Amino acid sequence: MQKQRSNDAAVTSLSNHNALLAYMNKGGRKRIEDGGLSIVCELDYSENATYQRYSGYDTLNVQASDVLSAAEYAWKQAAIHVAASGRELRINSGGSRIINLAKSRLTNAMRTFKNNFSSDMYSDGTASNQIGGLQAIIADAGTGTVGGINSSTFTFWKNIVQDANSPLNGGSAVTPSATTIEGLMLDLYLEVTRGQDQPNLIVASNDYYTFYDNSQTSLKRYASDEGSTEATGGFVKLRYRKADVIHDGGSGIPDSHMYFINTDYLELVVHRDANLTELDQQRAVNQDAVVIPILWMGNLTCSNRSLQGVLLDNG
Repeated sequence: MQKQRSNDAAVTSLSNHNALLAYMNKGGRKRIEDGGLSIVCELDYSENATYQRYSGYDTLNVQASDVLSAAEYAWKQAAIHVAASGRELRINSGGSRIINLAKSRLTNAMRTFKNNFSSDMYSDGTASNQIGGLQAIIADAGTGTVGGINSSTFTFWKNIVQDANSPLNGGSAVTPSATTIEGLMLDLYLEVTRGQDQPNLIVASNDYYTFYDNSQTSLKRYASDEGSTEATGGFVKLRYRKADVIHDGGSGIPDSHMYFINTDYLELVVHRDANLTELDQQRAVNQDAVVIPILWMGNLTCSNRSLQGVLLDNG
């Protein structure tokens, strides 16, 4: 079996490239698994229904609370390769030259991987072998099949949608702007709040972040604590109630979207043997070249869609 090396620096760099990844990493929402036919995610969407008050010999309620107890997510794979021809290797055969060549190729490969994986984190998962990103888990329509559970059949599995064209409060259509964005945000925030369960992260596209930023002209305070994940990743945050508001434009988030995320119910699951893991150098059979594969395997999972929300305008 080939020797495998986990690229810890690459893993850290990947996490700091994307606001959503950075927050999940900071909050311990990354899980390393060692196998299995699928990724099993225990559901956490309702209270235990067996609570009761009783006296003496009253019969106790020991019935199972729900028909469904877990969602199942398929393993998804991604790879990138660092390649060099024999000519390049011989030209750069000096010790320092070959180190510089390898470093530049690896840097380019990881930059490419980060850009593509960031897009995958916000994707709807419809591309071949793609993970299910936020557009699948927190869908524009609030519906869809996620983790093998069809939300049309099991309505508890829908996420919340705040459509400015048809607001949650039942009022008239609203045009998102600096003067209206907070009202739209408040209705959605309240809808996805259950006591102490509240959104802790709001990621916004360029336009919606600008609306919110402009709405806070006399109040806003930017925060990027020294030594924090946000500072390391270069993310500047505003606050909305107890949630950090992050601009994540350019990472794959669709235009005119603002995701209200409770990261307690999201988890990035990665296989221990494919966590941006470098395999040994391999030589091509019919070419004068070598290649180093870098492998990733996992998926983004959710255990409670009902506490996740999206603000958009379908008008």
